[in-house]
Amino acid sequence: MDNKLTHFNASGEAHMVDVGTKDITVREAVTEGRIYMEADTLKLILDGTHKKGDVLGIARVAGIMGAKKTPELVPLCHPLLITNVELDLMPEPETNSVYCTCAVRCNGQTGVEMEALCAVQVALLTIYDMCKAVDRGMVITDVGLTKKSGGKSGTWVRDAE
Repeated sequence: MDNKLTHFNASGEAHMVDVGTKDITVREAVTEGRIYMEADTLKLILDGTHKKGDVLGIARVAGIMGAKKTPELVPLCHPLLITNVELDLMPEPETNSVYCTCAVRCNGQTGVEMEALCAVQVALLTIYDMCKAVDRGMVITDVGLTKKSGGKSGTWVRDAE
């Protein structure tokens, strides 16, 4: 991996990386994250009795939208033609949490790591937003890239802990 920051030019000024000469390849990024909450909050979500409705369904759609809107939120991200977003939210009653995974794909000249990371964050933030009236102590944690593939650098997988 190159050890220089690519979003700065030779003068040290922030700039958008020129990806115009890169090959178009299938790019994929997989990310994960988790939100911890009180047991009663998770029960509301699982029972479908939350007064705001289907928390996980709305969070899933919000995460997909987050992937699509990433260049509007992160200043130096390239707008990409995303071909697929798969976002899963898995309740984990044993830890009073919801685990989120997201895979984003495109055929492009730059990766989709930021889109997948943004999707997880937005999905988890949506859960927080919908449940904050009953549980302000929720914690979003462990958000990170687990795998990326495509492009010149090929496949990268985070080491198992």
